[in-house]
Amino acid sequence: MVEPRHLAAAAAEPLAQRTAERVRDRMLAQDHAARALGIEIVTVGPGSSRVRMPVRQDMMNGFAMCHGGLIATLADTAFAYACNAYNEITVASGLSIDFIAPAKLGDVLEATCVEQALSGRTGVYDVVVSNQRAERVALFRGRSYRIKGRPVVEAMGPAPADDET
Repeated sequence: MVEPRHLAAAAAEPLAQRTAERVRDRMLAQDHAARALGIEIVTVGPGSSRVRMPVRQDMMNGFAMCHGGLIATLADTAFAYACNAYNEITVASGLSIDFIAPAKLGDVLEATCVEQALSGRTGVYDVVVSNQRAERVALFRGRSYRIKGRPVVEAMGPAPADDET
């Protein structure tokens, strides 16, 4: 008996989520920039992520605002974890960022990334950076390029049975 397409897709979701989490763990183990900035990977899934960063004194520019380059780094980190979650090494081919409001010392910034389009080797992802009051700080759009045949982590098998966990 052949499963209807939607049932097959639903069965694949847990494997896709586990793959995204394994990719996150592998990337984070080697992501010295994210760790140095105190970036926490809050959630990750196929084509999506949410990351968080506290704004510290050493992140302030000469106008008592968080340096825009560090806000861009936070957004780029969310972008990287979202587009690599499919387990093929994916790099940025371009990005743009619009700063909406300043981030201040003590703010906790959160960047939420959502895939907008994915076709062949290229993708488009949008990231919204907000502070702890849900006020938008920046809007980021990233364009990705997948390197075919280069997994981030080794392929995973099917999900273990309930009695195997």
